[in-house]
Amino acid sequence: QVQLVESGGGLVQAGGSLRLSCAASGRTFSSYTMGWFRQAPGKEREFVAACSWSGGNTYYANSVKGRFTISRDNAKNTVYLQMNSLKPEDTAVYYCAAKWSQILTTVVYDYWGQGTQVTVSS
Repeated sequence: QVQLVESGGGLVQAGGSLRLSCAASGRTFSSYTMGWFRQAPGKEREFVAACSWSGGNTYYANSVKGRFTISRDNAKNTVYLQMNSLKPEDTAVYYCAAKWSQILTTVVYDYWGQGTQVTVSS
């Protein structure tokens, strides 16, 4: 079992940057594939990025590729999402998630955080 707590959301102007953090409890954090998802009002939750247990492999949705970077610090039990060149369409609640599977491209995750709001103004 792992508990996930996101932070770092807020209001930013278009073109700006934010860094989200997700702190995980438990001693097996380094065993999990970590991911970020988002859900905009009236839309389904969508995949954003995933990171392998070591951080050496990453996978991104086409909509954020080149703008967002996922990384992790296993010593701190934390995964990050650096978001640059933000657009109004990036506005959503962002969720951190963890899974045992090491396949980055699947979107079924085992554990979820509560989410953090990101609002990008035009």
